[in-house]
Amino acid sequence: MGLIQLFDKKAKVLLGVDISSSSVKLLELSRSGSRFKVDSYGVVPLPPNIVVEKNVQDVPALADALKKLVAKTKSRVRDVAVAVAGSAVITKVIDMPADLSELGLENQIMTEADQYVPYPLDEVALDYEVLGPSEANPDQVEILLAACRHENVDTRVSALEMAGLRPGAVDVEVFAIERAFRLIGEQFEDIGDQVVAIADIGATVLTLSVLVDGKTLYTREQLFGGRQVTEEIQRRYGLSMEEAGQAKKQGGLPEDYETEILEPFKEALIQQIQRSLQFFFSSSQYNYVDQLVLAGGVAAMSGLRREVEEKLGLPTTIANPFANMAIGSKVNAVALASDAPAMLIATGLALRGFE
Repeated sequence: MGLIQLFDKKAKVLLGVDISSSSVKLLELSRSGSRFKVDSYGVVPLPPNIVVEKNVQDVPALADALKKLVAKTKSRVRDVAVAVAGSAVITKVIDMPADLSELGLENQIMTEADQYVPYPLDEVALDYEVLGPSEANPDQVEILLAACRHENVDTRVSALEMAGLRPGAVDVEVFAIERAFRLIGEQFEDIGDQVVAIADIGATVLTLSVLVDGKTLYTREQLFGGRQVTEEIQRRYGLSMEEAGQAKKQGGLPEDYETEILEPFKEALIQQIQRSLQFFFSSSQYNYVDQLVLAGGVAAMSGLRREVEEKLGLPTTIANPFANMAIGSKVNAVALASDAPAMLIATGLALRGFE
């Protein structure tokens, strides 16, 4: 579902650009038959405070990072799909008369939207998607209404335009994850109507999405992420933030790093995932999940999958949306495999161009 009507919704190749608090990621896909191919991809780190808790604070600095990313990937595509955080979007399913024309439907939604949006309508971007006939009344259709404050959209759009890119679609991170899950679901046997939880663990935010039959049933964001490890390395060993980040990736830290920093972080992470699952159980008809998928930059942490699986008692996998894709000759396949768990949102955004 597109978030705002400002942009063209016709299918065309779109770069998936994921803007997080620690990096910007770009993915370009093509398709031959039913198989996708990675034509280009790249990741550029962001200095602290350019994006804070998924809110863009420094548009020119973000634009500079995007320019570097485009130059690094050498992609010639300029149309981009980008996303806002699910917490920045209000969604509501409403019923509308089934006999309305498209224009009539839009006018009716604009007339009634202020009942569901707690902000003045001139401060928000609105979009909707027709879900299908209403189960309660065959003369009506169910409409998914989405609203997001302009500031959350405009800062991303401005940074893209300053970087010489064209905003082609503004999506919601949760919907991008749902779209990318179609590729991951192909890797499971008998996925059917299984209840699948995806824990997307970024630098500062942990997002838990629960999908049933491939549709998002529940999502929850909480402030917790891999930057805590970097900050603890910085504090304990007297390093700069940049040095701590490099040491975390490249190794060479003192012997007590694993016992004093890494293991306590893993324990805290598992508790956070377990807590999010408990919130899901208490607010839905389900008291179980069948599969847990770990995504985000933290997911590839050595030994994490095994510990999560053992302590939560859940079959656990690491997200890899590229498992069944062809890899272009210009793409570093080793680097892509390493970054794969963190590319879930970028993948879901790139897939927008094929709908």
